Formats: sequence, C-alpha cells, structure tokens
Amino acid sequence: MNAVVKVGGKQYYVTEGSEIYVEKLNNAETGDVVHFDQVLMMDNKVGNPYLTGVTVTGKVLKNGKQRKIKVFKYKNKSRSNRKMQGHRQPYTKIQITKIG
Repeated sequence: MNAVVKVGGKQYYVTEGSEIYVEKLNNAETGDVVHFDQVLMMDNKVGNPYLTGVTVTGKVLKNGKQRKIKVFKYKNKSRSNRKMQGHRQPYTKIQITKIG
C-alpha cells in the first residue's frame, strides 16, 4: 500500500516498511508508536482534503540533528559585517509499519 501523509506542514510519500525523516516531534521518544491522521491519498483514493477513517502508523527510530549547514551573511563593501553561522535542524526518524 502507498500513501501520501501530511506531517509538520510537509507531504511525504510512504509505503509500509519505509523510513522517513520528519521535523522533530516534541512528544515522541525512541520506540514510541505514532499515528498520522492527515492522509491525503491512499493507493488511488484521493481525499478532499483528507481521507476519513485512514491512519498511518509508524515507530520512532531516533531523534537527532542533521548535518550543519553554513549560512553566510554578507553586506557589500562593508567588510566588518561578514558573518558565518551554522544551523542544525532537529529531526525524527520514523519507520512506517502499517497503512490502513
């Protein structure tokens, strides 16, 4: 089974057994079971906007932070304002166990 799920303002195409990285879920710990109710599409059924009675279940594998990305701030012709900052986005890794 295939489905499109909305989590944290983003849409993810999932199948049973697939692993996805979503934005950090604050109340989820490693080993917890999470349910997603906002299912946009399952197989060939399309919701308006969501399908009713369909949930996607997953298991939280781990919480962590992604690689650091470098952010440059630069203003032309004023050399004293060059700055380099880094950012690491927190994530939650989820394995999809059941769609239905």
